[in-house]
Amino acid sequence: MNFRWLCFAILVWLSTGLGACKTDQKSTSTSVKEVMDKAVTRLYETHKPEQLDTISHRYILQFLTESEKEVLSTQYLTFDVDVPAVISLMRDQNQKVVPFWLTERGFRKTALLVKNEEYTYEVWQKVVQPGTVRLGINGFDKHRPVYFISVGPQKPGDKLTITNVYPTSQTLDTLRVGAFTYHDWSDLTLTDVPESLRGQILVQTIRGRAREAHLVGAFRRTVSPSQERPDQILLTWSGDPATTQAIQWRTAPSVKDGWVQYWLTGATDTLSKPATAFLMEDRLLQNDRYVNRFTAQLSGLKAGKTYGYRVGSKTGSWSVPATFRTQSATADGFSFIWFGDTHKSPDWGAMARKTLESHPEIAFYSIAGDLVSTGLHRDEWDELWHHSGGIFHYKPLMPIPGNHDSQDGLGAWMYQEMFSLPKNGPANKEVPAEQTYAFTYQNALFLMIDATAPIEAQTAWIRAQLASSKADWKFAFFHFPPYNFEEDYADIRREWCRLFDQYHVDMVMSGHVHYYQRTKPMFAEKPVASPAQGTIYTISIGIPSEHEVWPAADYAQVRYKSGPFYQHMTINGKTLTYTVYDKDGREVDELKIVK
Repeated sequence: MNFRWLCFAILVWLSTGLGACKTDQKSTSTSVKEVMDKAVTRLYETHKPEQLDTISHRYILQFLTESEKEVLSTQYLTFDVDVPAVISLMRDQNQKVVPFWLTERGFRKTALLVKNEEYTYEVWQKVVQPGTVRLGINGFDKHRPVYFISVGPQKPGDKLTITNVYPTSQTLDTLRVGAFTYHDWSDLTLTDVPESLRGQILVQTIRGRAREAHLVGAFRRTVSPSQERPDQILLTWSGDPATTQAIQWRTAPSVKDGWVQYWLTGATDTLSKPATAFLMEDRLLQNDRYVNRFTAQLSGLKAGKTYGYRVGSKTGSWSVPATFRTQSATADGFSFIWFGDTHKSPDWGAMARKTLESHPEIAFYSIAGDLVSTGLHRDEWDELWHHSGGIFHYKPLMPIPGNHDSQDGLGAWMYQEMFSLPKNGPANKEVPAEQTYAFTYQNALFLMIDATAPIEAQTAWIRAQLASSKADWKFAFFHFPPYNFEEDYADIRREWCRLFDQYHVDMVMSGHVHYYQRTKPMFAEKPVASPAQGTIYTISIGIPSEHEVWPAADYAQVRYKSGPFYQHMTINGKTLTYTVYDKDGREVDELKIVK
């Protein structure tokens, strides 16, 4: 699967497809989101938790009002056609329940089939007159290969034009062999298209739209619901690590104000800073639908100092005091730890908690993407913070998103609200703020790159960062590894790795493929003799894993089939020491580079 190609227009569905829908000016109907929000609220008010787990498609149709069903039948996808047209709706054969509105709205199943390498779609058709076409939801079951459509003129030779498409971010192409239908899986292309449909207008979509009306088997519970007492306390940087500190935490929505009290250790003066609150909703999280996420930005701190702090509310509870340390004003050396995919795993958490005991001197942590398995489920983030045991309460976490954090083409909005990170990434709308960013710690530059965003849209920014940096050490973090045996990332090697060659990036850190690897130094996609001549590419995994298929890789220096591991890196002037440990703290790989 290729989750990397993701245009900004499709990300707009974050606030449209799962958010507000345009209202038909000729009616008083509301959006799909509004209908589903209200339906979920009524279900919570009238049903016990165990009942929510058993509701069926038939029950939902009885539960909804006629006006609500009308919205769900007509406001999912709309557009205008200027001549009589045939709408062909391609529906995955493996979806057990046909969308309730399909036959009611005049669609009839044909003998035609459309195929790609994974799915076979049956074709349903309807003739429409010039005007507005209104289509309904994919279903209540979150069936990921959602339907897509093509539109052709009813009369051969007519020129057909589609206008006023909603969602406005909907993209159009030509239905043909080789076309892709899902923007979050552009490598999945059509392999079999009936001759009668070829050349029609293809209305592409994303798999994430299956979530818009999800109710069957949808409701979840978190093992750690929010309370009035602050928890999930997290340090990050969004500014200079020497003089600033960002602090985030969670409370129940009943807590309206957030504050940080902080002080230089050993001093008697205590300062206070207010926090901003974001009300985060996960409507299907039945025991914790809303929480407050607070963020406070401390500035004017002294370099190389240890501060005590606590977070809380002036009218409520406060956290247990903790400490953080600002970056030294001089390059006197530092260390950090990074993990590959963590997937909110308790096994990762058990290992991670030990790292703070074994390496209390580290300056920060990083995770190379896939922090959780489903980035739009807040209960999974709750698990991540619970399993981490509070290590990010004491050391900042500087992460990057993976495909699981930015899932199904819906973007990584929940990831974004969890972290306060530098907003110095590419100045274009294709790359969301804070998902690609850079920071410098002492004499090292860190490029934190969102490889789930468009690759080419970030090349110029990477070049500018590398060209302007005077750092002794240059590192890049991004989720998809350029050198691995599972997936070919030729576009990353073409766009980014040639810049790493040109400006001599020392090491690249990735994850995704669930094994450990350190390559030989690479230049122009070939091994070279020493780290001074090329870039070392590393892959790691923070959870248990095993690979049965294990082909040779001439670019690999060290590989391990199974995890988990963590990487400890120390920078002392012109010397780098890279050490890899397994979950029991045994050293499994080491490298020293001296410039």
